[in-house]
Amino acid sequence: MKKSLLALAVLGTMGSVNAAYAQSNVTIYGLIDATISTVNHADSNGDRLTSIPVAWFSGNRIGFRGAEDLGSGLKAIFKLEAEFVVGTGEMDTPGVLFNRDAWVGLQDNTFGQITLGRQNTLARDFSQVYGDAYGSKLGLEEGGYTNNNNFKQLIFYSGSATGTRYDNGLVWKKVFSNGIVAGLGYQFGETAGAFSRNTTKSAAIGYNGSNFVVSGFVNEADVGNGISNSTEKHKSYSLGGSYIFDLVRLNAGYFHYTAEQGALGQRKDNAYTVSAKFTPQGSFDYEIGYQVMKADNAAYNAAGTSTLSAYADASASTATGSGNKKTLYGSTFYHLSKRTELYVAADYMKLSDGYRVGSANGFKNQTEFALGMRTRF
Repeated sequence: MKKSLLALAVLGTMGSVNAAYAQSNVTIYGLIDATISTVNHADSNGDRLTSIPVAWFSGNRIGFRGAEDLGSGLKAIFKLEAEFVVGTGEMDTPGVLFNRDAWVGLQDNTFGQITLGRQNTLARDFSQVYGDAYGSKLGLEEGGYTNNNNFKQLIFYSGSATGTRYDNGLVWKKVFSNGIVAGLGYQFGETAGAFSRNTTKSAAIGYNGSNFVVSGFVNEADVGNGISNSTEKHKSYSLGGSYIFDLVRLNAGYFHYTAEQGALGQRKDNAYTVSAKFTPQGSFDYEIGYQVMKADNAAYNAAGTSTLSAYADASASTATGSGNKKTLYGSTFYHLSKRTELYVAADYMKLSDGYRVGSANGFKNQTEFALGMRTRF
């Protein structure tokens, strides 16, 4: 839904306002994804939990997007996007209104797009092409992974000092006419006397071919140590892509991650993924994927119940472990229209050696099933 900003003329100076905003627009949009899931090993007794959790595939959101034509191909752009929990209506991040996006920028065909504020990490936007079975092509728009399940894990290797979105981020992207897409990202740490603390530096490049996409990134963050007020350096790089032929899209990717962990020593992860999406003619599409995450000397959380996600601060940790996390997943979508669909999905997670997942409550495996409906406006 687009509304011309000419309506601002009612506030006065009708002529000047009309002239200034003649080529401007604001779009109000949103997405609602409601899921019913059932999960085994949901407590220490191994009991099953059936609930309406945080949506499986897409974060529920309402947003505002705007653009103003400044002439000569230059545009001023902005995006404000808030996430909520559909089961209760509460804010996804308590006390933070626009927790998904809050940025402003400039866009031009010659120099590309530059944005400043809270936004996706650059690495996330480039690795979503192959990170799971649901990615898209590269471009100026933000991209994501599935929202909340046991196969939403590789996204954390595309993180920053503040998770999979930059706080105080500055991002440049450009889509070149020959199919190449490039980007640079920087996150300001905003700590007086310690310029590098909680900063993130990223570079990414990819290529949109006629029937394939390849991309990769390098990423480095100085994660603030909560105890000694120092930083620990976390690094990752990744390479992958998608190949499309006929009705099938195949995806594959590799992630490598290292992290300083103070007295606990260095962590090193290697992760792999393969997935496919089948879109026959008609209303259905089908997805299947497999992920392997190998963690060596990875810190546990303070309680010792869970292996920390990549780019997490390990300063409160006292122990580490090494092991594997493997997840097989699949889904089917039935499209009622271009905006609305129903879905069924499932995954099976298996842990080995010292890899721990808090939601599995000490068990070495967990199975999830989900039914849902997603619509957009």
